[in-house]
Amino acid sequence: MTMSSGDFINIYPTELKFPFELRKQSACSLQLSNKTDQYIAFKVKTTNPKKYCVRPNAGVVLPGSSCNVTVTMQAQKEAPPDMQCKDKFLIQSVIAPSGTSNKDITTEMFNKEDGKVIDEFKLRVVYVPANPPSPVPEGSEEGGSPRASLTEDESKSSSLPEAVSRSLEEPKAKSSPSEAWSLISRLTEEKASALQQNQKLRQELELIRKEISKSNAGGFSMLFVVLVGLLGLLVGYLIKKT
Repeated sequence: MTMSSGDFINIYPTELKFPFELRKQSACSLQLSNKTDQYIAFKVKTTNPKKYCVRPNAGVVLPGSSCNVTVTMQAQKEAPPDMQCKDKFLIQSVIAPSGTSNKDITTEMFNKEDGKVIDEFKLRVVYVPANPPSPVPEGSEEGGSPRASLTEDESKSSSLPEAVSRSLEEPKAKSSPSEAWSLISRLTEEKASALQQNQKLRQELELIRKEISKSNAGGFSMLFVVLVGLLGLLVGYLIKKT
C-alpha cells in the first residue's frame, strides 16, 4: 500500500478520496502511525475549514501506535468543473514530551522555532463517483441475449414508452390466472343460486297445486297453466344466464 513516510509518522492513504454525491455528506479516513519510540503530536489543517469537519483535528500518537482521523465533507449544492477539487490538507507532526495527552496540545507546539523539527505532509482531495457503474458481464460463447450485456445504468435508461408498455403488460400477465379463477367461482355461485331458486319455485308450485286442488277444477286449470308458464320462463332465463 502507498503511504507518506516522514521522520515521525506514516500516513495512509496519500490522498483524501471522497465519494461525491450532490446534497449528501461523505467521509473518508486517514491512519497516522507513529514510527518512533517517542510521543508524537499532530495537527490537521485545511485550506477550506468551513467545508470539512476533522475528528480529531489534533492529537497524540503513542510510540508504535496508530491513530485514525475521520474527515467529513459537508453536503455540496453543486459539483466542481470536471469533478476536480483544489482543496488541500496539511498534517503537521512534532515530538512531544513523554506523557503528553490530547488536552496538552497547543498551537505553539507547531511553531517553527530554531532547532525544532516539524514534519509536514500535504494531501490533496479527490472526488470519486458515489455509485460506480456495474461491470459489463461477458456474453456466453453460444451467444446470449443482447440485453444480458447491458449495464445496470443502461437498463435504467431504456425508452419511456417501452418501460410503460412493459409495466402494463406484466400485471395483465400476472393477474390472468386469478381473473380466471374469479370468473369460474362467480359462475359456480350463480349456477348454485339458480338451482336453489328453481328448487324453491318447485316447492311453492307444489304447495299452490295442493291448495288449488281443493278448489274447483276450472279455476285450478287456468291458474296452473299461468304458473307453469311463468316457471318455465324463469328457469329458462336462469339457465341461459349461467
